[in-house]
Amino acid sequence: MDNVSVVRIFTLSGINETMNYRLTIFSFTLLYYCVILFVNISLIAIIILDENLHEPMYILLCNFCINGLYGTIGFYPKFLLDLLSSSQEISYSGCLFQAFIMYSFACADLSILAVMAYDRYLAICRPLHYHSYMTKRRLSQLVCFSWFTPFCIFSISILLTSRLRLCGSNIQKLFCVNWVILKLACPGTDTVSNSVIAYATMFIYVSHGLFIVWTYIHLIKTSVRSKEDRVKFMQTCVPHLISLITFLVVILFDLMYMRFGSRNLPLSLQNFISIEFLLISPVMNPLIYGFKLTKIRHRILGLVYIKGQ
Repeated sequence: MDNVSVVRIFTLSGINETMNYRLTIFSFTLLYYCVILFVNISLIAIIILDENLHEPMYILLCNFCINGLYGTIGFYPKFLLDLLSSSQEISYSGCLFQAFIMYSFACADLSILAVMAYDRYLAICRPLHYHSYMTKRRLSQLVCFSWFTPFCIFSISILLTSRLRLCGSNIQKLFCVNWVILKLACPGTDTVSNSVIAYATMFIYVSHGLFIVWTYIHLIKTSVRSKEDRVKFMQTCVPHLISLITFLVVILFDLMYMRFGSRNLPLSLQNFISIEFLLISPVMNPLIYGFKLTKIRHRILGLVYIKGQ
């Protein structure tokens, strides 16, 4: 039993500096979380209820929004409770579960973006073969891949972390992160297996990124050939590209800061950096797709017009 952790409670000390303004932060956070729920659930409901939107691109977008809800559920309810509590603690199992949600949410986002890029590649670069390639069965397989891959990887990663003996219980963040838990391991603890999984994960998702770059090289080459392809690219690929760039900038910035950043920055700024991916993408993605994709925009305007009468 030497490799079993004796830590059963973690303290999330990232919230300490904001305690003087906790009611104000609670109010704004609750309002913002309600906005996240509203825009994502609305878009999901529109896609599910409108049979004209039962196409691969919109089904993938629906999964994108579901993943946004999944990730934010792992953070906002706990954070709101912490703002109202005198002590910001989380159980050992709860911390590992939250870390699993945060990592799987971020990587599922990238997986879904990669599948969406593949869908746009087929639609624009191989239009004659699109329906033969993007069948219901193929779409189901790609959606399962988007969810199953990060879930498997991080189940293994969290399982390996749970076997470590920890010599600390203070996490200087607003939520649990696997990398921070690893840094609490006692000196001399073997973390080689965790490092192997981490590098394997990096390889898999860097490959996702390279695949997306490859698809966009072909998309751009094809789009410049005709006005119709350019219009299709602007309508369906630009929202995807904005979501992708935002995701990559936010995640890479957070990862680089978490590993190499200075701890001399104000705690409030550190907190903002760490939750950027939970602030920007869950709201921006459904809004961008909702306004940019013609079918969804017309459906939203139609609902607004009907209610206005």
